[in-house]
Amino acid sequence: MPLDIQHTLAPTAKQISYAKIIASRINAHIPANASADRRALSHWIDLHKAKDSMPRTGDGYATSKQVEFAERLARIKRRAIPQECFRDMGMMSRWIDANRP
Repeated sequence: MPLDIQHTLAPTAKQISYAKIIASRINAHIPANASADRRALSHWIDLHKAKDSMPRTGDGYATSKQVEFAERLARIKRRAIPQECFRDMGMMSRWIDANRP
């Protein structure tokens, strides 16, 4: 007789981190069943990531990761980052691309 046991895997650390980011951005709660099951959390992420309203196209401030990387490039290249880049995600991205080694 075959056993009908469903194996549930715990969510990955990246899944949990991403879900928390989405939840905080859209002011939502991650259900307990989703935070304990990889498939359920993946489904929750898919449903809610479209609602994630953080700017992605240069219409918001540069992200902390962009700033960190740009500052590292600026030290290597010995040049300053224009102040307006810190206020525009797209502009920071273009500055980074233009100053990559």
